[in-house]
Amino acid sequence: MSAATPEPKKPDEDTSKHLSKAKLYMLALASAVVTANAYYIHPIIARVAEDFSVSAAMIGAVPALNQIALALGILLLLPLGDRVSNRRLTSIFVAGQFCGILAMAFVQDFRLFIAGSTILGFFTIAPYLLPAYVSKRVSPSELGHATGILTAGIIGGILLARAGAGFLGENFGWRAIYFVAATLMLIVSIVLPFIMEEREHQTSTRQSYGKLIFSILPIIKAHPDIMRAGAIQALSFGIFLAVWLGLGLHLTSPEMGYGVDTVGFLAAISALNLVTTPRMGAWADKVGAYKARTILAAIQLAGVASLFVFGNNLWLLMIPLITMNLVGPVIDITGRMTFLNQDASVRTRLMTVYIFLMFLGGGMASWAGTVAYDWAGWTGNVTFAFVMSVLVFSLSMWSYSKAKSLSK
Repeated sequence: MSAATPEPKKPDEDTSKHLSKAKLYMLALASAVVTANAYYIHPIIARVAEDFSVSAAMIGAVPALNQIALALGILLLLPLGDRVSNRRLTSIFVAGQFCGILAMAFVQDFRLFIAGSTILGFFTIAPYLLPAYVSKRVSPSELGHATGILTAGIIGGILLARAGAGFLGENFGWRAIYFVAATLMLIVSIVLPFIMEEREHQTSTRQSYGKLIFSILPIIKAHPDIMRAGAIQALSFGIFLAVWLGLGLHLTSPEMGYGVDTVGFLAAISALNLVTTPRMGAWADKVGAYKARTILAAIQLAGVASLFVFGNNLWLLMIPLITMNLVGPVIDITGRMTFLNQDASVRTRLMTVYIFLMFLGGGMASWAGTVAYDWAGWTGNVTFAFVMSVLVFSLSMWSYSKAKSLSK
């Protein structure tokens, strides 16, 4: 059996229920809102730094600690999805996000702003609990497509966050976006529990919290490819964050002279992903996760390399940005496909490992990217992203080779 081929369903797996398309799209919309909170900072990062009178390297602590806190939240909270009702967990997590985003809108001290962003990150669990929830309610042959729809929702949230933050930040001040975000979070906290069922079919035995957390270790040992998938996604996500945070500083610099609205409007190219990501997810179903990921990693490497050439021209800059935006989310999809076809009782914990590594890498890359910019400007930022792109391609090739050898 190929490593990319879904395993047959287990006898105890619930096949009587399937998620309706309407609910799937509503969950994708909710994912958009709860994911967007981490990305409002991208176009307005220079304005926030100016308002709090901090350097480019220091402002990088805001997205960095947000992502690292999210990684910690994933590790400590997401495994509960194999034990506690996803509906109940999601309600708690969304409420925690609401508190964090509300603090960011009001606080006047930079340290408290970082604290609010960190709390926000710690509770941003819902978008990463939902794929495991959905995977238990769709057939294996539709997994890539369903995951693509959820990912498209996340992309839509990121798109609106960055474009909307740029417009509001330029015209109404950067705090306006956080007031809007808090309102949206309040709406989601009310509506989301009505979309999800109280408890999906559970196949895992009830364990204490400590045993549940430590049960991740033998699961990693039984599924070693999860570490490779997580490392690849950590680097790929890090490229995305480093480049866009660098753009927020680069385009608003005296040399380029653009406003934060331009950064936000440039991010609108992500709208293409709303159409392409579900289709490319279906393509990955046909090609196989490992092969598709390797092809996409090669395209991503070419896109990052072209930033060296096109980085100082706003219009030409769209070429590498479009390329990177098209393939980045599908690299994530193919990574998830390598483990979301495993037994339903361990999927949430496999997702825990994957997302933990993703955001740990993203957090470190966020800070490293802004430090690289502070040290060597745009060239330093792009060099850092290029090195990570080489690693993504190399690891993807290695993982593909191992998958082919195991399928023989």
